[in-house]
Amino acid sequence: MCRHLAYLGTPVTLARILLDPEHSLLQQSWAPSDMRGSGTVNADGFGVGWYDGGGRSVRYRRSVPMWADPSFADLAQSVSTQGLLAAVRNGTTGMPVTESACAPFREGRWLFSHNGVVAGWPQTLSDLAGSLDTSDLMTLEAPTDSAVLWALLRRRLLEGDDLVESVENLTNAVAQAAPESRVNLLAIDGETIVASTFGHSLSVLREADGVVVSSEPFGEPNEDWQSVPDRHLVIATASSLKIQPLHTKGNHP
Repeated sequence: MCRHLAYLGTPVTLARILLDPEHSLLQQSWAPSDMRGSGTVNADGFGVGWYDGGGRSVRYRRSVPMWADPSFADLAQSVSTQGLLAAVRNGTTGMPVTESACAPFREGRWLFSHNGVVAGWPQTLSDLAGSLDTSDLMTLEAPTDSAVLWALLRRRLLEGDDLVESVENLTNAVAQAAPESRVNLLAIDGETIVASTFGHSLSVLREADGVVVSSEPFGEPNEDWQSVPDRHLVIATASSLKIQPLHTKGNHP
């Protein structure tokens, strides 16, 4: 599995969210606390996407562990942003360990990550993938389940569908096609974070200066961290938070 998180709020450095806190995403890359029996470290690469002062999304990805990239520490101290999505990767056996396989996946203002695994891959996703244009399949960033999930979500977003409904519908569709899967999806557009839980951990911290959605809590012990129940949807902005059960109707990707 992987660990991922997203933040929206008062501008902060990448380091303040990803490196500096106790049990930060950096520490979770080698000592995660809630992998649900699916691996012990997240050493197969990492990635961070954020928004610059003009609202443009910027991305940095590597195929090495976060702790093995000293240049990222310098970058993280110097970049401030009001929104970010980051992930550390534990690649599924048989899937490539390459930079292009690391989240976040990106299109315009959208950033996306998948924490989990699609059971029975690739056969169980063949019907859903069949709805994609040939050009989408031929330009996948990597031959992985996460890249296909991103292609399915991206197609809907480019067609004008709502981000919240798209994440919810895709989670439900994959869960129906492969019920033994773990399908925690996380997406951000610079204004809203949308996350789903299906088979894996997720927590939310809402504070005066912003909101964090994360696979695991981090920072000083804080009882305000809220565990998200399984099969739920998180919709968060810098000033609002909603957690609701996944709807099960109209769930085609």
